[in-house]
Amino acid sequence: MPKNSLEKFKKTKTLINKLFNSVGFIIIIGISIMLKTLFFYQDTIMIREQLNFNIIIGSITFITIMLLICLTLSNRQRIFIALAFDLIISILLLGDNLYYAYSSNVLSVSQITNLQYGEEIMTTLPMLIKFRHIVYFIDLIIIFALIISKYLKVEEKRKSDKKGKILRIISGCLAIFIYVIIGNTYSAKAFEDPYNKDLQIKKASIYGYHIADIKNAFQIKKQAIYTNKEDMEKDYDILKQEYKTQYGDSNYELQGAMKGKNIIILQLESIQEFVLHKTINGKEITPNLNKFLEENIEFSNMFMQSYSSTADSEFSSISSMYPMENGMSFSKYPGNTIDDIFKMFKQDEYTTSYMHGNYSHFWNRGNVYSKLPVDYLEFKDKFEDTSENIMGYLSDELLYKQAVQKLENYQEPFISFIVSASSHTNFSLDGLEDFSKVQIDVGKYKGTFFGNYLESVNYADFAFGTFIEELKASGLYDDTVILLYGDHNGLEMYNDEMLDYLRETNPNLTDTDIKLNYIRVACGMKIPGIEHLKIEKPVSKLDIKPTFAYLCDLDEQFALGTNMFARKDFICLNNERIVTSRYYFDENWYERNTGETIDIENLSTEEKELLQKYLNNMRTELDISKSIQIYNLLK
Repeated sequence: MPKNSLEKFKKTKTLINKLFNSVGFIIIIGISIMLKTLFFYQDTIMIREQLNFNIIIGSITFITIMLLICLTLSNRQRIFIALAFDLIISILLLGDNLYYAYSSNVLSVSQITNLQYGEEIMTTLPMLIKFRHIVYFIDLIIIFALIISKYLKVEEKRKSDKKGKILRIISGCLAIFIYVIIGNTYSAKAFEDPYNKDLQIKKASIYGYHIADIKNAFQIKKQAIYTNKEDMEKDYDILKQEYKTQYGDSNYELQGAMKGKNIIILQLESIQEFVLHKTINGKEITPNLNKFLEENIEFSNMFMQSYSSTADSEFSSISSMYPMENGMSFSKYPGNTIDDIFKMFKQDEYTTSYMHGNYSHFWNRGNVYSKLPVDYLEFKDKFEDTSENIMGYLSDELLYKQAVQKLENYQEPFISFIVSASSHTNFSLDGLEDFSKVQIDVGKYKGTFFGNYLESVNYADFAFGTFIEELKASGLYDDTVILLYGDHNGLEMYNDEMLDYLRETNPNLTDTDIKLNYIRVACGMKIPGIEHLKIEKPVSKLDIKPTFAYLCDLDEQFALGTNMFARKDFICLNNERIVTSRYYFDENWYERNTGETIDIENLSTEEKELLQKYLNNMRTELDISKSIQIYNLLK
């Protein structure tokens, strides 16, 4: 290297090292973290829609506090703590980003208790991680590479001078002052909307949300509105009386019509509603489900209660309550007393069973269901033929064939809750021995997450067809009530290939359509003697237990849902969303047909009161459900 160039290189290296060992480096780290934060907001669609000045200022506030903490340390400590902050924030933002793509939700400290179930999202990671996510780590990669190459050197700790001590004192005082005056106010805003994380982030920033989330984890009982059964029951009775008065009448004369009939509840893994009655390259995606729905009762607006797990869906279905977030109803509160659907059918001396092609430890199901009045717990180890496993679960086809054999041996009448799994994320169908059972060609979507999803759904439909054939061959089909539904979404809300597919049949697809598509799942019901019927009003998993109480003339006991054949015209989700026959609420009210935001001020007084009543009832339902679980109020 020429002498002049070498001198310039040495001068440049010296200047960069001076910056690296100065307060300026902390400022650079702060700018880098802020840029990553902005990237997170922009890459997370639901948050990007709500990005505002408040989120930006809140983010700057918390980043500034972190930087001031660094400035209270000596030089060597300051550099390493700044880099540690950067690394932790990068991992956190990436985790939030990926989890949001997976479940339209951000991470919570409460999920630490669910790490044992992490394989669900881990198997999906390859589909979620994009090259652009290197943004979260590119600065750290460069800095660590320079340190390793000895281009950058951390100066040894020196004896602090008077100015350094003053700087540290001032930095510490400022950090405390800013947090107490501004930061604490921001994190407190997250408590204003305890069920809606998007709003928490909008008001408090992603950092304010996480601080509030940690506080919540240590004081979860403070989140309960009701601490005793008497106060809860008072508001519950008022709510139920209102529902009975306004919506109690049924649109169909079916009360008690199914008393004493066999009942099968079939929970289908990840089957969203949009795949029904659809074709791809000339073939139906779900021919067997379509046939079942065309011959029986189709509920075209069944909505999941939670943006989370299969266990949450099961909890809502058996208890008629909202699930605690992230599977906590099963993982954290398995010993709670609930008025479950099995207990309800025991009134009429039903044989009760639960079947799943996985082992009992998964999502703590063994502990949960063993405490309920379930006569037969049929997990994977109770099935004789386990020769075909798809992604570790007993294949749907083997599950269904052996399920029917078990049902034939139960004393009638029986109720059996069966949970399928072959269409589980990541939709690889890994382990399927005969791929010809996938009978569609996904064409241009082959090899994509969406294409894999369609193939998995098509196989699940094939297996369902086998289930119906086996039931008919056994003689059980004709006189058995069958309810089937999808447990939750299978695809991220804004999956590009899915949107491309949806727009082929609906060029005018609105953002409201997309959000409703995400939470709407397949649902159908066979009632002996009832031919094809399509019910378009919103229903939810909370309505399953009350519906069977109505059909079989049983006491529904505690239930926040209502009979699916009655006239209630709205449902709620556990993240403060509401779906009505006409409207959708997601912080604002939207017209379902047009997707347009509703100007509340232009509504009539009657309409304003109706929308407010929806909001009030939603909050009451959520408060009651959460309080029951935190304090075990039904014991």
